[in-house]
Amino acid sequence: MSATDRRACWLAAALALALTALAFARPIDHDESQYVAAAELARHGLVYRDFAYLQTPLQPLLFAPLAALFGRLAYPGLRLVNALLGAAAIALVHRGCRAAGADRRAASIAAGGFACCDIFLFSAAVARNDMLPATLFAAAVALMVRQARDTRRARAAAIGLLLSAATAAKLSYAVPAIAYGGLALADRRHRPGWLMLGALPPALLVGWTWASAPAAFAFDVLRFPAIAPEQFYAAGRAWKLALWARGFDTLKFLALGPALLALVLVVRNRRRDALAVMLDVMILAGLIAALLPAPTWRQYLLVMLPPLFVRLSLVPVPRWGVRRAGIVFALAGLAPSIVTLATAFATGFPLVAAIRDGAALDTAFDRAEVIGPVATLSPQFVPATGRPIDLRFAAGPFYYRSAGLLAPAEERAFGLISRATAPGALTADPPAVIVTGGEGDWTSGDSRLDGSLASIARAAGYRASAVPGTPFTLYVAPAPAARTAPAERHEPAASTPR
Repeated sequence: MSATDRRACWLAAALALALTALAFARPIDHDESQYVAAAELARHGLVYRDFAYLQTPLQPLLFAPLAALFGRLAYPGLRLVNALLGAAAIALVHRGCRAAGADRRAASIAAGGFACCDIFLFSAAVARNDMLPATLFAAAVALMVRQARDTRRARAAAIGLLLSAATAAKLSYAVPAIAYGGLALADRRHRPGWLMLGALPPALLVGWTWASAPAAFAFDVLRFPAIAPEQFYAAGRAWKLALWARGFDTLKFLALGPALLALVLVVRNRRRDALAVMLDVMILAGLIAALLPAPTWRQYLLVMLPPLFVRLSLVPVPRWGVRRAGIVFALAGLAPSIVTLATAFATGFPLVAAIRDGAALDTAFDRAEVIGPVATLSPQFVPATGRPIDLRFAAGPFYYRSAGLLAPAEERAFGLISRATAPGALTADPPAVIVTGGEGDWTSGDSRLDGSLASIARAAGYRASAVPGTPFTLYVAPAPAARTAPAERHEPAASTPR
């Protein structure tokens, strides 16, 4: 191994270690709930048919074996998987830059800029579904660059596979996938036939999950993401949905790191050969994909970063003033993560606390002789107890906090539960235990979501018991629950309104 290769290996190890430390330091995010729950539940059931998952299906299907491998450490384990995927994404951006013709210095600067974006650093440190599709897309971009210079059928098929897989993990990646498909049809050197052939396996996988429960799939993947976030924010923070707020948030998130400066430099660059145009189209498609959901959040912008920084590596080295600005933006992007790490070293690492809390929950369940299922808005903690998750809570707080998106009959058919229907649903089919406290101060309207569950439990005669040293409270059923395993989802009858 050459000295250069050894340095690259050491650098990759250092990046993986830094992202792992950040994964331990990042505060618990309630967005993680459904992703950990879905990976755990996919070990024994099929997404959409057996439990709700409000995204496209690839990640829980791929991560289910990992959840099984991690066992009771599924939640921290899946965070670490995303950290390793983040390190791989940095390496793939560097590889894409080199394949585009950038020298080693320019490629390293571009990949380093990508790694300094708060958009990326947040996504790589939590157990969401951001890093898997971004890594797949970064690999696709690296191959696209090579394909633009030397077209090959196998490479076209690989690009199609990667783009389709990214879309199967997160629907927003459909926009750059469609954009590249359009480029391939316009320029047959990209071999559109082989591109579509490569895209078939993930597409068939998605089709299989749709065919198993078409109505549930349509709601989980298409209807819910289109209407539920706007409903939630309109009730309390409607200003987040305004165009000015979305524009401000977009600029703010891009400015936390060199992405905004990179975008300005790329727009000003006059290079217009086929390679540059292809990357520009991918950047634009990524930006459109990021802005489609409302409101705008930093992780949505991750889709545009791989082609943006590969394209940046082709821009001539700017003046020293611009380079100094790049350093300032890079420090701004690193600042939130540095603060997070410093806080964790001073007060304790949240993921370590989550592991400890999970063990305390397990002990409390043992003392209460709880078998399961467990109803909670924080299902990411349930794997640590070895008990089953009540399938109605597979989506964490996200469907629970919505109002009127489904008729009660559809909720029952889809295996979902909302705050309005929870009293009747939990009385008719009571879980063995209800766990509150994991939602912290997240609110919906003027009452805490966990508070509504606690009220239902008290009204049903559940016995309350605080778990010492944790934020959790157990509400144990007054008598053994009628079931020891959660019911499956079912497609509504043909007469049920859609």
